[in-house]
Amino acid sequence: MRVISGKYRGLTLAEFKGSNVRPTADRVKESLFNILSVRVVGARVSDMFCGSGNLGIECLSRGAAFVHFNDISKDSIALLKKNLSRIEGNYKITRGDFSVCLSGEYDLIFIDPPYASDAGAKALEICARHLSDNGVAVYERDRSFAGQTDGLELFDERKYGRTYLSFFKRTK
Repeated sequence: MRVISGKYRGLTLAEFKGSNVRPTADRVKESLFNILSVRVVGARVSDMFCGSGNLGIECLSRGAAFVHFNDISKDSIALLKKNLSRIEGNYKITRGDFSVCLSGEYDLIFIDPPYASDAGAKALEICARHLSDNGVAVYERDRSFAGQTDGLELFDERKYGRTYLSFFKRTK
């Protein structure tokens, strides 16, 4: 797992051993950031289920103004801090339930919970209240998004192997 572009391009990030945690693959991350490219510079970002910090650190490398990292796992936060110790940037770390981690508005919100969890759909509901007018929420999961979320509109979805990326914006 590495930083793909920007100030910290090529930096290898520490990652979890074993298969209990599933970081976003470099190939998927590269495609994701090609789609989001112009939205990252100067953005306020939330990485709600941050794990090692892979997505938020990529944003900092590419010029995000601020990243809020959150995870409920103490092991994830420890690994995140190890990765953040190697870079500079404006960020905040919280350890807690995703349902109370957001404050203010964000231009980008990453939702990447464990695939077996139903937390992603619940997180989308919360995102509707914290996404800026032109913001984007990205939901990563192992199947296509089916359903609706009040206040959000699905405007794009991409499949990469077993991974689906669903892109949401606020409804007008």
